[in-house]
Amino acid sequence: MTRHLGGEHGSASIVVAAIVAALVVLALGVADLARVLTVAARAQTAADAAALASAQELALPGEADPADVAREYAARNGAEMAVCACAPGTFEAVVTVRAVVGPLLFFADDRVVQASARAVVDLPP
Repeated sequence: MTRHLGGEHGSASIVVAAIVAALVVLALGVADLARVLTVAARAQTAADAAALASAQELALPGEADPADVAREYAARNGAEMAVCACAPGTFEAVVTVRAVVGPLLFFADDRVVQASARAVVDLPP
């Protein structure tokens, strides 16, 4: 003999469907966050490399412009240089780079991450 609980027949499947939907939305949000954090780490690496390369060019001047060196190192690391405060004759390079995250699942527009780094040449006396 099968017994039904009033009008609650099938209500458990609605609750399960709601929980599954919430878990899918949560997983998509976590995927977006992971993507942004990965691009942010890449941008910071690019900024660090660009600042160090520019500072080296400032310390040991060659034929290249320190800003061009920074731009090249940023590009090699998957970013675009936005600002380079690395004037010849100084011993400090401050570089800001941008890296494109692209469209995320919850945001249609492309997102961009910025990172900055500073490198100072400390010459021995």
